[in-house]
Amino acid sequence: QVQLVESGGGLVQTGGSLRLSCAASGRSYGAFAMGWFRQAPGKEREFVAAISWSGANTYGAYSVKGRFTISRDNAKNTVYLQMNSLKPEDTAVYYCAAGERLMSVATSYDYWGQGTQVTVSS
Repeated sequence: QVQLVESGGGLVQTGGSLRLSCAASGRSYGAFAMGWFRQAPGKEREFVAAISWSGANTYGAYSVKGRFTISRDNAKNTVYLQMNSLKPEDTAVYYCAAGERLMSVATSYDYWGQGTQVTVSS
């Protein structure tokens, strides 16, 4: 089992920045790929970014390229999502997830956090 706890969400103005953290506990955290997803009210959960177990490979959704950066520190059992140039359409609950493969599909991930709210005001 892997337990995931997100933090760092909040209210920010358009153009601002936030850094989300996802602290992991449990077995073999370092062996998992990690992903960030988000879900806005009335919308389906969508992929944001993912990182391989070593951190060597990352990729993100087109909508966040050049603005969001995913990283991880396996010594701290933590994955991060640095979000810059935030837009109102980035408003959503953000979830981190752990899975065996570096994928953009939510069903590929086995463990999920409870989510953290990000609200971007216009």
